[in-house]
Amino acid sequence: MITTRAIQADLYQLEEMLPSLNVILLARRITCMTVPAIIEAIHSACVQGRKITVANYNVHSFNLSMLLPWFYNFLQSAEITHCDSTGILKGLQFMGLNLPMEYRASYTALMPELLKHCNEHGFSIFLLGSKPQNIEAAIQQLENQYPNITFSGHHGYFTIEDPDENEAVIEQINLAKPNILVVGMGMPRQENWIRLHRSRLKVNAIMAGGAVIDRLAGIVSDCPAFLSQRGLEWLYRLCREPKRLAVRYLLGNPAFVFLLALAKFYAPPLEVHNMQSISNFSWEPQDTSPNSSSTLKDQNKFLAIIHPDDNRLAHYLIEAGLLTPGQVRTAFSEQKVTGLRLSEFIVRKGWLKGQTVEFLVQKLLLRDQVVVQTDDKRLGHYLVEAGLLTQVQIEAALSEQKESGIRLGEMIAKKGWLKEQTIEFLIKEVILCERVVLN
Repeated sequence: MITTRAIQADLYQLEEMLPSLNVILLARRITCMTVPAIIEAIHSACVQGRKITVANYNVHSFNLSMLLPWFYNFLQSAEITHCDSTGILKGLQFMGLNLPMEYRASYTALMPELLKHCNEHGFSIFLLGSKPQNIEAAIQQLENQYPNITFSGHHGYFTIEDPDENEAVIEQINLAKPNILVVGMGMPRQENWIRLHRSRLKVNAIMAGGAVIDRLAGIVSDCPAFLSQRGLEWLYRLCREPKRLAVRYLLGNPAFVFLLALAKFYAPPLEVHNMQSISNFSWEPQDTSPNSSSTLKDQNKFLAIIHPDDNRLAHYLIEAGLLTPGQVRTAFSEQKVTGLRLSEFIVRKGWLKGQTVEFLVQKLLLRDQVVVQTDDKRLGHYLVEAGLLTQVQIEAALSEQKESGIRLGEMIAKKGWLKEQTIEFLIKEVILCERVVLN
């Protein structure tokens, strides 16, 4: 006799066979992964001591990425941006990519399997979000169900702009030393908090979880399966919370459809690539904001979407006359398929000796990296020493800088903390003068 559990096991095994895909839709990278693949990636990060960010795309987050440049950059920098919405799958289908429903990895499906996995392997979890009484209820309920998991948590009712409150929350998380941090403070508040502080968090996986904590506490009920399977979870949630969700769904869903209709006729076709091994998967943050201004020439516009180190190496090779712009374009076009870094591709093609490429990487790229990091750290130190900014402000700016790639001085000026004139004076009269003396 075939049991329900056996059928579920067979379906889970089928999901494990589906490949993980990187899909580019309107310059947004969606990592189409099944629940087992996401759990495997989190497991690998935990056992290897790495840190990954797990974000998600649904219609609401897709629309927000069109409106908020920082939100777009956050999603692009996350290692995983799985599909959390039937609407996204239907959108991909409209654009010509028909994926099975197994690629819809909603938290309703993901969390029970992740908790089982953590219970088997003894991983610890920190829950950040919800009301104080809800977080306590969630932890108590979870501890009874999953005795091998160490749970800890903190409510989400604190001011994310307050340095002292944030410091206390971060300290509590780091003292707990969890493998997994689930941040459930609503979109986009939770993503904003993660991007500002993830560099300081001593965890292996950071998950943007929305209302998942309230669901675990039993405060918010899951959508009935018959509605969820028909892609009507949005309607169920709208009926339960019409005031809060009316704008999101009644305006957001038509806006998403309109975007896809335009994309169908005017945007480039979908790009679909198999992801590399999940156990070693990482995605370097890139400044590819559609709203960022650029005065670069055509070849530089092309380079702007490539890994920053490859970008700089390409500039040096063209400037030195070692490669032509056409060769660089060819290399980056094939890179999308092969996944090879520029230096490795150039050597394989026989365009340059490995010795030449290694020399340029060691002498130029590493030099650039050291100079930028050293200058920015010195600038931050001097601004604190002069009483112009606090250490908390500097750390927040440096953390955000890792996401955007913007230099520290420019970041501070954009935030309005100091005038550009003041920053330029310090860089010119202090930082650059020091560099000359040291050399």
